[in-house]
Amino acid sequence: MKENDKAVGIIGLGTYVPEKVVTNKDLERIVDTDDEWIVERTGIRERRIADENTATSDLATKAAQKALANAGVSADEIDLIIVATATPDMFFPSVACLVQDNLKASKAAAFDLAAGCSGFVYGIVVGTQFIKAGLYKKVLVIGAETLSRILDWTDRNTCVLFGDGAGAAVLGETAEGCGLLGSHLGADGSGGDLLKLPAGGSRCPASPETVSNRQHFVHMNGNEVFKFATKVMGEAAVKALDNAGLKAEDVDVLIPHQANIRIIQSAAKRLKMPANKVIINVDRYGNTSAASIPLALEEAVNTGKVKNGDVVVLVGFGAGLTWASCVIKWCKEDNTIA
Repeated sequence: MKENDKAVGIIGLGTYVPEKVVTNKDLERIVDTDDEWIVERTGIRERRIADENTATSDLATKAAQKALANAGVSADEIDLIIVATATPDMFFPSVACLVQDNLKASKAAAFDLAAGCSGFVYGIVVGTQFIKAGLYKKVLVIGAETLSRILDWTDRNTCVLFGDGAGAAVLGETAEGCGLLGSHLGADGSGGDLLKLPAGGSRCPASPETVSNRQHFVHMNGNEVFKFATKVMGEAAVKALDNAGLKAEDVDVLIPHQANIRIIQSAAKRLKMPANKVIINVDRYGNTSAASIPLALEEAVNTGKVKNGDVVVLVGFGAGLTWASCVIKWCKEDNTIA
């Protein structure tokens, strides 16, 4: 990025998770699994699950309201809303339009972004470019999921992995030298079949057969996704650092997508990051897809693990297959998120 570019960063952050906690012991009662098996392979101990009356737009709206309050920005100051999600309320209207209406952000353009678990970082990079280009001043980026709606609760290989939640960030101009310093986005569509929801779209419209064949649930080749993730997470982080003109030793905090403890550990090893610099909360939320990174970022800020002046790396991978990383210099006067 050019040195004379305006500095753009996160000026407000907020998250929301459903109240209901589902533990591994709870899952033992409905599927052939056990707590030890889940923890050993994934690091997950519990996850949050939305109730039947709660949709993705509801979670997204609550996270967005907190982010706006944290930024000290009103809804009518928002120029653009980007929602990264794999679980929209419906095909259309977009979740972003539903959130716009809920917030009464009447001046904002709005669209959804589909990049799987990489979606929030994709959204941060995309939103930043709108501000750098001078088109907008304030952009609201949200990662939100109700993955519980698309899980096959009889498939122990997938239903134990995921949870529901939302995280939101307000982007705006920040102090010189702060904000987004570098980024890297990537995709490999040849791996699309490794993680997909097969039916419900134009290729395979909903029918009695697709429902009976359980094609409206997540289908994943876990071994291949694991191999992909352990390779790409570290590489993507290094490329974002290269783009920022930095090295791994310049990083103060690593915030990886919370998919699996072994994948997180692999990325940390690739960057030679000590455990105390890596944020991990997969044990309490599971894989919340596009909400994963903002949930971890907010926790890091609130616990003082991310401080003003810190160099923070966000990195994720997801369905597509996709990957995304960015380097942020965290500069925020009020570093407390209610």
